[in-house]
Amino acid sequence: MSSALSISAVNKTYASGLQALEDINLEIPRGEIFALLGPNGAGKTTLINIVCGIVTPSSGRILAGGYDVLRQYRAARGLIGLVPQELATDMFETVRHTVQYSRELFGCRRDPALLEQLLRDLSLWDKRNDRIMTLSGGMKRRVMIAKALAHEPRILFLDEPTAGVDVELRRDMWQLVRGLREREVTIVLTTHYIEEAEEMADRVGVINHGSLILVEEKRRLMRQLGRRELTLHLSEPLHAIPEALHDWRLTLSAGGSELQYTFDSAKEHSDIPALLRRLGELGIAFKDLNTRQSSLEEIFVGLLGRHGPAGAGPVGATLARDAAASGQAP
Repeated sequence: MSSALSISAVNKTYASGLQALEDINLEIPRGEIFALLGPNGAGKTTLINIVCGIVTPSSGRILAGGYDVLRQYRAARGLIGLVPQELATDMFETVRHTVQYSRELFGCRRDPALLEQLLRDLSLWDKRNDRIMTLSGGMKRRVMIAKALAHEPRILFLDEPTAGVDVELRRDMWQLVRGLREREVTIVLTTHYIEEAEEMADRVGVINHGSLILVEEKRRLMRQLGRRELTLHLSEPLHAIPEALHDWRLTLSAGGSELQYTFDSAKEHSDIPALLRRLGELGIAFKDLNTRQSSLEEIFVGLLGRHGPAGAGPVGATLARDAAASGQAP
């Protein structure tokens, strides 16, 4: 699959001396949903603004659809749509006019049918003749999304698109994203709602202190770095974990009525059968059990805590080591 976006050795240092990005390398194939995660100030928006031509990189090269974003700006920019964090539009214009104007800015011919469908998809059709200044915050956010999609971009950046908006908009937004993906539109998403990334993304990139510390396929990331937790709901509470169970990583909770075993989800053999046999030998009965997989949020927080500004090396080494241990190709 060809790359929609190719970022090579991109750095950004501001006049103040602040290095916002350090040696960013990233390939995003066509039709992928890529989630870029990181804390505030990590460099997410700076990277997006560089790709979109809003900020100039200090060094490096970026190709969007094969076009150099600096040397072939018009061709590259025509392929890109951006939904920024800030609401930036003419508040005195009507919804229909501002979206149509955004399309014409890219040299696209008028297409009333496309415009109507776009506004209907975002629940804006009934507001098409309203001035933007009269709309609610959620409706204004919908207008920003419609403007970004008006010229039918092949690469769409969503920079915190659902921050502070209502549940209905989030639902409509992700339904629209799924439809775009079916048309092989490439989507780069930043979000603080990590459950959205977990649900929507194909791959995840984690950025911190201006460096990409990890880029990985989401399912493999959760398999390699995630952990599973087995919870046994005991028939009778325990006051302490018996000495005979110290070979397993066990903890007691819920007043001793729950016994929890945490194990590495990448390993095929988690010793659960042996644990259950030992419990039976000790006469410790349980009435129910369940398992839980680590969420992407837990993995993300753990990565930042362990690897922070240290770069991608330790994380990549961890993935390679875990992949080798499980017999999988890196």
